[in-house]
Amino acid sequence: MAELHPTGDALWDRIENAVQKVKDRLRRVSTALEAAGVPYAVVGGNAVQVWVAQVDESLVRNTRDVDIVIERSRLADAIAALEPAGFVYRHAKGVDMFLDGPAAKARDAVGVVFAGEKVRDSYPEPVPTLDEAELVDGPSTLSLGALVRMKLTSYRDKDRTHLRDMIDAELIDATWPSRLPSELGKRLQAILDTPLG
Repeated sequence: MAELHPTGDALWDRIENAVQKVKDRLRRVSTALEAAGVPYAVVGGNAVQVWVAQVDESLVRNTRDVDIVIERSRLADAIAALEPAGFVYRHAKGVDMFLDGPAAKARDAVGVVFAGEKVRDSYPEPVPTLDEAELVDGPSTLSLGALVRMKLTSYRDKDRTHLRDMIDAELIDATWPSRLPSELGKRLQAILDTPLG
């Protein structure tokens, strides 16, 4: 059984610190890649935050992950840019990541997926290309449409939760399923048809 830690102010400090670590990691990665001229886009929960926060900050959900899209041909450039910022490249069990320091755990890493490639062979769509990245007053982020397609392609519990957040923020509505590839449209329709709460 897990060991419990302090409560009260000490617990609030731990919660605040956990959130801040993710934000700092995202800033360090984006700053280093931009300075080196390596194209990238933020994806995952941080990208969802970027879009949802523009509409309603009360719908913003914290995430423990930092995930980026880069072009496979620029991986060596990304490694060269991120190592001086303290990140260590690892490829393990088919997953590419940058650990936040040599002693960091995988959960303290920056996940990498490659533009235009499928993350898994079973996925219906590849990762969007960086042509669909946008600067939204901050780090380069996938466009809303590309992010929605990525979330529908992965379709894990957390992806469905992120999609519901975007629906709650009215970034996605009933017109979207018909604008998507067939399989993704069916997945989105299923979420729209089963609202929570």
